[in-house]
Amino acid sequence: MINPDRFLNDLHKLRSFGASGVGKGVVRPAFSDEDIAAREWLMDQMDAAGLRVQVDPVGSVWGLAEGPSILLGSHSDSQPEGGWLDGALGVIAALEIARAAKEAGGPAVSVVSFQDEEGRFGVTTGSTIWSGAVSLETADGFMDRDGVTFAEARGRMAHMAGTWIEPSQFTGFIEMHIEQGPWLDATDETIGVVTDIVGIRDMRISFKGEQNHAGTTPMHMRKDAFQALSEFNTRLNAAFEDIVSPATVWTIGHVNLHPNASSIVPGQVTFSMQWRDASTERLEVMEDIIRQLAGDVAAESGLELRFGDLFGLEPVAMDARLRNALCEASEAVTPGRWREMPSGALHDATNVSLHMPVAMLFVPSIGGISHDFAEDTNEADLVSGLQVLAGAVARLTN
Repeated sequence: MINPDRFLNDLHKLRSFGASGVGKGVVRPAFSDEDIAAREWLMDQMDAAGLRVQVDPVGSVWGLAEGPSILLGSHSDSQPEGGWLDGALGVIAALEIARAAKEAGGPAVSVVSFQDEEGRFGVTTGSTIWSGAVSLETADGFMDRDGVTFAEARGRMAHMAGTWIEPSQFTGFIEMHIEQGPWLDATDETIGVVTDIVGIRDMRISFKGEQNHAGTTPMHMRKDAFQALSEFNTRLNAAFEDIVSPATVWTIGHVNLHPNASSIVPGQVTFSMQWRDASTERLEVMEDIIRQLAGDVAAESGLELRFGDLFGLEPVAMDARLRNALCEASEAVTPGRWREMPSGALHDATNVSLHMPVAMLFVPSIGGISHDFAEDTNEADLVSGLQVLAGAVARLTN
């Protein structure tokens, strides 16, 4: 039988590794001293729960039950300035359910904490490599913002690393997570059963104009790269208006302006363009619009245009059987106070879906805040989420 107090105590203990001193915030980036210490503590808890502990070549920590088992978990690394629940909640909930199952004599539940989900070296790095979507040889060349390679970073855990975990031993994967958005909190609902994890597209776009003196170059003679970006951004919403859904999102999140000086007309700008949706077709239509619109702005402004490589992950629909078990458990635990909803954030479940059925459930994020020290969830909602996950596992394994 699950023990909510033990679950909450473990969740707070995990927070102590890299506690920021600001609220409940955590600083535990992948392969940091704090991250490795947290993983060593997790390994001890898995071992005490009677699970076979293994670390894979990229530092993901696994607690394996004997024979075929359902896999639960998430990740335990954090953003550079992160919250205490992002990823950690799914790992500790998995640990508690696996431990309770062992104490009760079944069912078989395995646990995973994937490494570098938060993307110090990429996007969901550990589970991406484990899934086979990116080779370890390729990933070893990835660099963080400080120029540290993935190979160098994972070398810090080389003394504990073993072989890869065979996915065929698992019957399915369920990841519990905070919503990281406002919907459950705004509607006073307790549980979100995920229908789909959205797909994502991300690329860099560059406008190259002409660098010149900001005081002597007439406005009508300028080839101002920033003005081109401003015009592109202004037109974007209108261009998308007739094709997007209320759940579609798009972001210009990083801008590199050259030479970035107050008295120089900027000659070049490179910026990130990211868009997300649960429909592959809509993602493709948005890409066409982005490329056409950027081309129009460049042509009208007399600028050169360059597109960088396009990165993408496809939308993933949750498995019907696992999802139905979560729906039934949600109604049993919190009748009338749950909903089905998409996930606008990426999760390790996207990569795991390449090998097995997957599903996800959410609990509310207070104020919709995540990736921030202020991230939090009412403990009663955390326990409700644990109870729903346990109820779904019981339904799937009976």
